Amino acid sequence: MPHAASHTTEEHHEPTGFWSRYIFSQDHKVIAIQYTITALVVGFVGLFLSWLMRLQLGFPGEFNFINPNNYLQFMTQHGMIMVVYLLTAILLGGFGNYLIPLMIGTRDMAFPFLNMLSYWIYLVSVILLLAAFFVPGGPTGAGWTLYPPQSVLPNASPGADWGIRLLILSLAVFVASGTMGGLNYVTTVLQLRTRGMTLMRMPLSVWGIFIASILALLAFPALFVGGVMLLLDSLFGTSFFIPVVNVLGQQLGREGGNPILFQHLFWYFGHPEVYIVILPAMGIVSDLLSTHARKPIFGYKAMVISIAAIAAIGFIVWAHHMFVSGMNPYFGFWFAIATVIIAIPSAVKTYNWLLTLWKGNLHLNTPMLFALGFVSTFIIGGLTGLFLGNVIADVPLHDTYFVTGHFHLVMGVSAIFGIFGGLYHWFPKAVGRMYSEALGKLHFWVTFVGSYLIFFPMFGEGFLGLPRRYFSFKGIESFSPIIHDLNVFITIVALAVGAAQLLFVFNLIWGAWKGRKAEANPWRATTLEWQTPTTPPPHGNWGAQLPVVHRWPYDYSLPDAPQDYIPQTTSQRS
Repeated sequence: MPHAASHTTEEHHEPTGFWSRYIFSQDHKVIAIQYTITALVVGFVGLFLSWLMRLQLGFPGEFNFINPNNYLQFMTQHGMIMVVYLLTAILLGGFGNYLIPLMIGTRDMAFPFLNMLSYWIYLVSVILLLAAFFVPGGPTGAGWTLYPPQSVLPNASPGADWGIRLLILSLAVFVASGTMGGLNYVTTVLQLRTRGMTLMRMPLSVWGIFIASILALLAFPALFVGGVMLLLDSLFGTSFFIPVVNVLGQQLGREGGNPILFQHLFWYFGHPEVYIVILPAMGIVSDLLSTHARKPIFGYKAMVISIAAIAAIGFIVWAHHMFVSGMNPYFGFWFAIATVIIAIPSAVKTYNWLLTLWKGNLHLNTPMLFALGFVSTFIIGGLTGLFLGNVIADVPLHDTYFVTGHFHLVMGVSAIFGIFGGLYHWFPKAVGRMYSEALGKLHFWVTFVGSYLIFFPMFGEGFLGLPRRYFSFKGIESFSPIIHDLNVFITIVALAVGAAQLLFVFNLIWGAWKGRKAEANPWRATTLEWQTPTTPPPHGNWGAQLPVVHRWPYDYSLPDAPQDYIPQTTSQRS
């Protein structure tokens, strides 16, 4: 059993200074909160940018400060913020940091100083990202996929100079931060589990974060390499991705590059990135469903195997994003088949969630509602992905709002529901107080219903052929008049749902300051983090002695047990 003997009796003492305790802290819990707050702040920037785009689409021409150039800039920054700087950062940096040491029974991460450094490097990447709004030309408007040649050729897109360069630098710094974090998470899980905590006794939250960290370590280098070559093309006139280009009959001074190569590098990162985000959310939701349904998770081993299978297959499906790029049809056939195959382990997880809920004693509190919302949006979003995994259907749908609806439901909304559920679930442990359950449920229902009202009409718009990434549809008479009405409706709902997120912010701030004192284990959960000597946990988590694990993490509602849950630290049922 891999564990460090020195961790069994060592006591960690609280840092005494303000800077070492709250700012440059090496405590994984403080670092997790720093990641979470930073990611949420930058996420609200991304939300505000989506509002600006929706205002233009719903009420074209009514807002003079939104023009074609900055619309493309808003779209690029919104996509990059939400996928990388919010979802990836909060699920790995936030939940990964907070949950792994507590759930496996260790005092901290394997490399606490490196852990602290990873957060500050992440913050630098955020600053570089947002700095693009203040440089000449503004941020890049090349789309969040940054496809060359238009992303780096002069005047080909907004922000083609300092905008694209700052974004690439920001991504490179983020990859450095993510690599530090990923190495820390993987090493901690493999080397610092407490006595009795075998791999097959780990909660599924840890499994999701652990495998997603491995994915990140393998996928981020492709983005890093592609970004460096793109930066060289922009700064020094190299031609890694720039082919022969003629502008008004005049050939530019570069040739020999292959823009499709960048697409391969980007999506070799980009599709595993979907699972870097969704696997931790799947693990969190699995724990929430089991805890609040008071039932053991159904098919634990199958759930672990399906997480690993999704991760492995996720590396061989990237080019289904490129069916319209002119690739060889034989490659298209292979990637379509691989896309269908990856649906199998995803379906296994879905069936197991539903069977966990079957005949359970469902406690429909706020974390459970968001977990159920995740299952719903993941199913609907996943089913729409089957359209896009088929070459024949993808070609007419690829550049339409059908893709926008699919992508946002299956990755964006689902992952955010997992994040909200997790934040509400572990909030009492992190701050020692409870939030308002009434506000939490109101937040859920507005967000859940609103998400479907926003993204479900986009499938219809996609079937009607409405192209995505357009600034305006004025003067295009071939589209049905209903499209304008749908865009107005989507915009109004999007503004309302975005504003409802202030309920979430207020609820957490109010709960942290004024909420009633939380019990040590308010959800009557079995996993180790709820068994710490104090709530919130002290520095070092466990006091003088680490816990010893005797059972798996899902012993709920056993027929002859004295209560409806048995903690992992309990050696017998009495």
